[in-house]
Amino acid sequence: MAQAVRFYQTGGPEVLRWEEVEVGEPGPGEVRIRHEAVGLNFADTYFRSGLYPAALPAGMGVEAAGVIQAVGPGVDEFDPGDRVTYTGSPLGAYSTERVMPAEHLIRLPDEIGFDTVASMTMRGLTTAYLLRRIHPLRAGDTVLLHAAAGGVGLIFTQWAKLLGLTVIGTVSTDEKAEIARAHGCDHVVIYTREDVAARVRELTDGAGVPVVYDSIGKTTFDTSLDALARRGLLVCFGTASGPIPPINAMQLAVKGSLFVTRPALADYIADPAERAELAGELFAHVAAGRIRIEINQRYELPDAVRAHRDLESGRSIGSSVFTL
Repeated sequence: MAQAVRFYQTGGPEVLRWEEVEVGEPGPGEVRIRHEAVGLNFADTYFRSGLYPAALPAGMGVEAAGVIQAVGPGVDEFDPGDRVTYTGSPLGAYSTERVMPAEHLIRLPDEIGFDTVASMTMRGLTTAYLLRRIHPLRAGDTVLLHAAAGGVGLIFTQWAKLLGLTVIGTVSTDEKAEIARAHGCDHVVIYTREDVAARVRELTDGAGVPVVYDSIGKTTFDTSLDALARRGLLVCFGTASGPIPPINAMQLAVKGSLFVTRPALADYIADPAERAELAGELFAHVAAGRIRIEINQRYELPDAVRAHRDLESGRSIGSSVFTL
């Protein structure tokens, strides 16, 4: 029997259960995969809490890496023994084995280990679309990134430097500030004791930044708007502090004809060709050492409750992973 983390009702971390599950054989278009490592993402807490709806009971997790054990009818692009990774629906990554659609899989280069890729497939592809698809950034541009010492933040700052960008990052502590700087953040604002928008204006000679990348949501929305330059873009790609408030269109006009977008990774990797292109660029940077993936928290799958508590407390730094 395989084992998996499941939940039967929404709520806090305590609703997660470690159970034996029957996996079965893959059907048409499916594969059976044995996981070697599983990613831990803030999005997992959204499903568990009910912010993102899921039919219950449900598995947990959207990101993992492993080895294909069997392929179902009609699967021609993968074979047993292939090393793969994935991120996205259907839920169920917190498991030792599972059956899932082959269409979601990404072939994993031999140069990248399972732990590494399981801790960065979602974060890395998120960074890829943020920097390579959302806005036509140019070398020399300055951007504001919230949660600069987070899992996405540490990948983002390294990739941004490769593109010639200047990054202003926000963090909560001096410890996180040092980590952000070590990964390429040019200016760090400690939001617990500094006025972020005022500091951004100071660093940009009063102009503001053309793009703000905000994964925090509710508590940073107004600050993010105030940090933007005229006709700037606010990219709300996460809601760690809660959903963003209703948008007042007139407020956007008054503050400088601003734009706001709430993108989702799923819409940037839905096309297989685009997903392969973004993943290829990400994997090339990681394999060459241009982007370092540092796993700062490791857990075993039965410790999912503790892992979620650590994640929601803000104690986590950079990437986290479940090892099997």
